[in-house]
Amino acid sequence: MEDGLDIDQLIEDYEFNTVLDYFLTEKGLNYSKLPKGLLLFHKYDDEPRLALEEHLSEAAQYAVNNQGKATVHFTVSPEHQKLFEQAVATKKGKFEKLFKVSIEVSYSQQKPSTDTIAVDLNNEPFRMDDGTILFRPGGHGALIENLNDLKGEIVFVKNIDNIVPDRLREPTITYKKVIGGVLFDIQAQTFEYLDMLEDGNVEDDVLEQIKEYANKKLNIFIPAAYEGYDKMEKIDFLFNTLNRPMRVCGMVKNEGEPGGGPFWVKNSNGELSLQIVESSQIDFSIPEQKEIVSRATHFNPVDLVCGVRDFHGNPFDLKQFVDASTGFISKKSKDGRDLKAQELPGLWNGAMADWITVFVEAPIITFNPVKTINDLLREQHQ
Repeated sequence: MEDGLDIDQLIEDYEFNTVLDYFLTEKGLNYSKLPKGLLLFHKYDDEPRLALEEHLSEAAQYAVNNQGKATVHFTVSPEHQKLFEQAVATKKGKFEKLFKVSIEVSYSQQKPSTDTIAVDLNNEPFRMDDGTILFRPGGHGALIENLNDLKGEIVFVKNIDNIVPDRLREPTITYKKVIGGVLFDIQAQTFEYLDMLEDGNVEDDVLEQIKEYANKKLNIFIPAAYEGYDKMEKIDFLFNTLNRPMRVCGMVKNEGEPGGGPFWVKNSNGELSLQIVESSQIDFSIPEQKEIVSRATHFNPVDLVCGVRDFHGNPFDLKQFVDASTGFISKKSKDGRDLKAQELPGLWNGAMADWITVFVEAPIITFNPVKTINDLLREQHQ
């Protein structure tokens, strides 16, 4: 340790406060002020790796286009972006050389326009000591704006703390390819059907085939009223139903880890759809809902691949597919005072509520989050 101190001796002498000072403050690693992406997660023979380095390594192994380029995007806080840029500039060359690819990294920040007003427990605007009203970030659902701005084509989404060292990465790479392959498969068939529907000249037996595909393959709810539609109404319904963003979501068996789950959800119009539901969206005072959750077999580790362009190759306006009614109120605190904060519909919950959704089972090894520092002591992160 710097300053002539020996960490082993400090531990032996129970000088834990000194050790923590060097971990958490500017005396040393300054971890209390850094985001997870800039923390050293894993030890290697040559040098330890930051979490963001592991993402560069992972992207180079499954997210490379036919020009040999991997594109990585980080959403970051304004105060941390320069630190990310410095780390990437220093580290990415190692992985470009190792995997013989080029890596392009971009950044975005949560937009201040998506901040929401905080209120006190009496539902009055929460005011700071200087009298100004407190606005808070609207939660990860605000990032649907960032995803929309990317104008991408195929986008993999995952949390920065869910990453493993190289020795355990093979299943993650395999199942990223699996969910990506499933997306390509359903896109190819769906786009073919959309071409037919747009033309409007569809035989009755083909129309029935498209309806069965939407219902059985894509889990799309077909209302009973559909059978009473005339032919053009059926074509319009199927066209609008299929012409939406798509997501394929990896789901792992529920072994007690935190995370939202895959459920059938019925909306206010009685329409069923597949959704990822967080515990904050569930009313556990209702016995039926509590029972459904207790029998859940899988949960969502935030392992998504998204198809965000239509069958003509044009980017969807993702803001048009958000279910605004799925926002919620959470209890927080500021400077020791309780407050209530409005959370926007979560990114993989209400913000993608009107997407075509398919679930794929993935092995539990693909989910190794670091929610507290103690999680880095798990065998998977050694």
